[in-house]
Amino acid sequence: MANAPKPAPVTLDTFLEGIWRENPIFVMMLGMCPTLAVSNSVINAVAMGIATALVLVAAAAFASVTRKLIPHQVRLVTYVVVIATFVTIMDYVIHAISLDLYNALGAFIQLIVVNTLILGRVEGHASKRPLLPAVVNATGVGVGFVLGLFCLGAVRELLGNGSFAGWPVFGPDFQPWLVMMLPPGGFFVLGAWLLLLNGIKARGARRVAEKEATDGIG
Repeated sequence: MANAPKPAPVTLDTFLEGIWRENPIFVMMLGMCPTLAVSNSVINAVAMGIATALVLVAAAAFASVTRKLIPHQVRLVTYVVVIATFVTIMDYVIHAISLDLYNALGAFIQLIVVNTLILGRVEGHASKRPLLPAVVNATGVGVGFVLGLFCLGAVRELLGNGSFAGWPVFGPDFQPWLVMMLPPGGFFVLGAWLLLLNGIKARGARRVAEKEATDGIG
C-alpha cells in the first residue's frame, strides 16, 4: 500500500495568499453582490466582511473535520445546510448587536448562504485538508474579503457622503457624488482599485524581469 502524501506545512503564505495573491474581491472576483450593494459606507462594508469571514471560517472548520465522514454524494448539500446554519446564527447576532446595522445590511445577510466565495473555498480547499491549514487559509481569505470591502467602502463613503465611518471629513462646501452611494458607484470604485492594483503588480513583474536580465548579463 502506497504511503499517503504528506500535507503541505502551514506557513505564513497559507494565511497571506488569501489577502493578496488570491484576494476574493480584487483577484478572484467572488461575492460581487454584497461587494457592490453594501460597500457604500465603511461600517456596512466592514460589518458584512466580518460576518462573511466568520461564516467562512466556521464552515471551513466543519468541512475539514468531517471530510472523511460525509459521503461524496451528499457533500455539497451538507455544506449548504451547514453554511445556512452559521448564517442564521450570524443573522441573529447582528440583529442583537445593532438594529440599525441589521436594517442597513438587509437581505444581504441571508444571501451570505449563496456567496460563491464560501461554498467554493469550503468545497475546493477545506474539504481536502486538515483542520489547521483549512482554518488558517479560510481566515486569510476572510481577512482579504474584509480588506477589499473596506477599500471600496472608504472611497465610496468619502466621495459619496464626505465622511469616513460616519465622521465628517470635508467641509460644508463639499458637494457629494451621489452616484458613489449607488451600485454603479461600486462598479466605478472597483474598477479604479483593479486598475491600481494591477498596475502595481505589472510594475513589480517588470522590475523582477529587469533584475533577472541584468543578473544574466552580469
